[in-house]
Amino acid sequence: MPAARSVHLSPPRPARRHETPMPRIPPRRITFIGLGAIGLPMAGQLLAAGFEVTGVDPCPDQRAKAASRGVPVEEIPVSAAEADVVMCMVATPEQLRAVALGEGGLLRRMREDSALVVMSTVGPRAVREVADAAPPTVAVLDVPVTGGVARAVTGELSMFASGPPRTLEQVLPVLEAFGTLVDCGPEIGQGQSYKAVNQLLCSVHIVAAAEALAFAQELGLDPQKALSAVTGGAGGSWMLSDRGPRMLQGLDAEVTSTIGIFVKDSTLVKDIADDIGFDAPMVTTAQAKYRTAQDAGWEHRDDSQVIRTYRR
Repeated sequence: MPAARSVHLSPPRPARRHETPMPRIPPRRITFIGLGAIGLPMAGQLLAAGFEVTGVDPCPDQRAKAASRGVPVEEIPVSAAEADVVMCMVATPEQLRAVALGEGGLLRRMREDSALVVMSTVGPRAVREVADAAPPTVAVLDVPVTGGVARAVTGELSMFASGPPRTLEQVLPVLEAFGTLVDCGPEIGQGQSYKAVNQLLCSVHIVAAAEALAFAQELGLDPQKALSAVTGGAGGSWMLSDRGPRMLQGLDAEVTSTIGIFVKDSTLVKDIADDIGFDAPMVTTAQAKYRTAQDAGWEHRDDSQVIRTYRR
């Protein structure tokens, strides 16, 4: 696994709410919630790095996949009561609230001086709700990731980290198992805001790549040759290089990120933009394309299949 690089962390500041220091003992016991396409390889990276990992997922198939790769599993996060760090990689803000809040939620289960690390893309509002509900003895970090399945497998994800600097310093050895950290500051929600900028670009770039390859077909070009011709040029993008080949494979393309995920992410970005009164026409157009694909029954297909919305 490539050596992870981390940014310089700010010096410790006086303690305030959600900044209760963790013990000066390196965290070892990790509860990892969400064993989906990205979560499962992330749990595997922790296991390979020598941490004691318990994976949690309500889906029996995902638990079986994790168990086959040597990850101990459970259906509900009983292990959170003994964990040093609980990491949450769920799909939506609603799932985060469901797993973290309430009588049986993580914040009621977690022991003193532990940390909850939200790694999902859920928007600033949801992660702040969780942080505000946390008892003073449980620290919360906001660390959404980007890089997709391919980089989760290689340990080369990028992480947008915000939260108490002392907690971030303590959890850093765990996070470094996943890739590279970008320090977004001490305010919970800033990591989600950085990720929103990232997801605006991702949402738009996938649709732009789909439009370009569909345009090539309409011009009577061989789309595979067109893809090869433009990938390395000024019009190329990471999304074109990554999604382009799968766009040409059709509905049976390997699923690494679903149409449904980008319905959620583009809508989340649009909602954030609306909240601040920012006009975002490009992500609005991309959102409409993902919703059209969803309505066509392709919600669980690879997000590259948004290209099908262009076909006549």
